[in-house]
Amino acid sequence: MEVLSYLSPTSCYLGNSWSKQGGTSLKLLPFCRNRRILCSRIADRRGGFIVLSKKCRVFAKSIDQGHDIKLVKSHNEYKFHDSRVSSGNYNGYVFNGEDEVESVSGSEGSVSSVLIPGLPEESKGENSASVSSCFWEWKPKFTVHYEKAGCENVNAPPVLFLPGFGVGSFHYEKQLKDLGRDYRVWAIDFLGQGFSLPNEDPTLQSKLENMPEDKNSMWGFGEDTEPWAKELVYSMDLWRDQVQYFVEEVIGEPVYIVGNSLGGYVALYFAANNPQLVKGVTLLNATPFWGFLPNPVKSPRLAKIFPWAGTFPLPANVRKLTEAIWQKISDPGSIAEILKQVYADHSINIDKVFSRILEITQHPAAAASFASIMCAPRGKLTFGETLSRCQTNNVPICLMYGKEDPWVRPMWGFQIKRQVPEAPYYEISPAGHCPHDEVPEVVNFLLRGWIKNLESQNSVALPLLDDTQGVLESNIARDVKFMREGSKKAVKVRFLGSQFMPWERIISYVNTHLGKLKLKS
Repeated sequence: MEVLSYLSPTSCYLGNSWSKQGGTSLKLLPFCRNRRILCSRIADRRGGFIVLSKKCRVFAKSIDQGHDIKLVKSHNEYKFHDSRVSSGNYNGYVFNGEDEVESVSGSEGSVSSVLIPGLPEESKGENSASVSSCFWEWKPKFTVHYEKAGCENVNAPPVLFLPGFGVGSFHYEKQLKDLGRDYRVWAIDFLGQGFSLPNEDPTLQSKLENMPEDKNSMWGFGEDTEPWAKELVYSMDLWRDQVQYFVEEVIGEPVYIVGNSLGGYVALYFAANNPQLVKGVTLLNATPFWGFLPNPVKSPRLAKIFPWAGTFPLPANVRKLTEAIWQKISDPGSIAEILKQVYADHSINIDKVFSRILEITQHPAAAASFASIMCAPRGKLTFGETLSRCQTNNVPICLMYGKEDPWVRPMWGFQIKRQVPEAPYYEISPAGHCPHDEVPEVVNFLLRGWIKNLESQNSVALPLLDDTQGVLESNIARDVKFMREGSKKAVKVRFLGSQFMPWERIISYVNTHLGKLKLKS
């Protein structure tokens, strides 16, 4: 038996007069054992009754307060259909079970279930969007690799994905293939990363015959800089400009921009400087800081203290350090260990991600590009300043964070939520630093719902909420279920609305972990 609730025209209400300690509680009935019943938002405030519309032609029985709910049987003439098809959206709550009665509550202790679509499975004949790999020459010698899907969806909103550090557009394959069925989708590789590494050495190599062969194979370790690379630094400012020109010249209109980790910071930085090109920003475990050296424009005196800030060629002492570090981090065992850290679910197949990262590390420019990135100056705006500018310019922001991220821990997401309380916050568990690749079904579902909410000017509810007023709720949790390769999977998603108090959540998080430490000791 399934009871579906999908923002459809009202067809059924469940009374909620029974309560404990002032909290509201709704119980769902096993309406029918062999049928699927359409049941829209549970919104009726009258107590003691189960009320269904005349259209449903069902019988309702009065319920005495404090007594068990009685069975309501459906009429045989009622025509059942999947509300997902009739309503045209996927914002639905699904309560499963043959004989079980599940509880829905406004309190934190009770969690309802939601069934969402899985990814398209080509083995079952389900069509996914075709993905094209492309190159765009931004400037001479500055060639950007990107992937795109869904370009035939000419009337659909454009969505641009920005990757985290060390990966590229390939990390968004599950978004391109799925969301590309409904939207026009792009994913780019930042210059100096992924497959946007230079096609030739940015430095002039020494002609000395006794130069070791492996030295000549590493670009960026030469004696002088090529003219085209005189001011090249793989920095936040470069990536911001790269995204700006990509949106203007390739996409050609304002976009919804989504960024993971470093890509989240770049997305905000870009939006803060170009609000006219942004329809909304989604942060996926965005890193709240980047760069160690001061920005020469913002802090010119302080910047002069550091003789080198990511330019080419690398100084001799930096070369030696880079060689030692690169030998370690580019080792296949190290790459595998890092991936193991950032994915909470170790059953996820990450072989393709691993092989792509390993392939990139073999590029002759990879080591020097890594050094340039790590020693590049900070951006002109801090993470907090980019948030403030986005707020001032009314740029919509949505937060989707994996709870088990070992690097960008939950407190960083809560701090963003505190600064931007109106931003919807979705905490996904279990999920690590890359929720879009670990639980793409959930992230894609949330992205679809958020974009629909914005495109409809809030007339369509945010994903996982019953109505547009639900955004004021402080804490709503759902068990989100989906099918993956023939197996049912589930994660918990917690929505934090505009009345959420982040510091209370942080204190709760700290107290929980302190309690665990005490138990261990």
